[in-house]
Amino acid sequence: MDIAWEKSCLIVPSLITFDLSNLERATEVIAASGLDAVHLDVIDGHFSPSMPLGIETIAHLRRKTDLVFDVHVMATRHDYFIDALLDIGVQQLTFQIESEPHVDRMLNHIRSTGVRAGVALKPSTPLSTLEFVLERCDTVLLMLTNPGYAGVRGETQVPYAERKILALRAMIEQQGLATAIEIDGRVSKGNISRFAPAAVDMFVAGSMCISRDSPATGLSELVELRRALLATLPSGINRQ
Repeated sequence: MDIAWEKSCLIVPSLITFDLSNLERATEVIAASGLDAVHLDVIDGHFSPSMPLGIETIAHLRRKTDLVFDVHVMATRHDYFIDALLDIGVQQLTFQIESEPHVDRMLNHIRSTGVRAGVALKPSTPLSTLEFVLERCDTVLLMLTNPGYAGVRGETQVPYAERKILALRAMIEQQGLATAIEIDGRVSKGNISRFAPAAVDMFVAGSMCISRDSPATGLSELVELRRALLATLPSGINRQ
């Protein structure tokens, strides 16, 4: 159960976009589309006013699907959630940099188990917080809406989203790192076309791309979009 994380334009559907009363079916639809991974949000109800998925639910789901689990933890205390998810068997874990008192230690702890590790930044969190940990991050997840408020009417992608994405890409390139950039929050097909593959490596696809009533249609469109974008790449670039 693995994927080539260096794939260009990796699209990861967010599970909370689907029918939460039938999660096993949701993973089957994702797998049938040809996509490799699913994004899961773990929220404690304190860091953000939402609790879409519980640890036990994820544990049961892990036994039902071979999809790669890309998990984003939003909590005031990460230790319990991180350790439980490592036991469950996930492939990538990102946690909020704002609420973790020992960022370096947590990154090392996750990576020591063979799981990809990264930090997530709220929209207004400056990139300067990454100065001494970026080299330890397999991925940096940029939240482009306020985490946990995606369902609030009128919540839109922050106007400085592009500026922040491009600044992070420049920071990574200046340091000669292989750190991936992942974005989440009102990600649209327009965003994917604009930033893939040069600026952003992973896109969390939610309600802007996938309809809860007919998810297979949206997933198929995303697969076709990715295929079209990869067709424009020069030879020698990973087109998987």
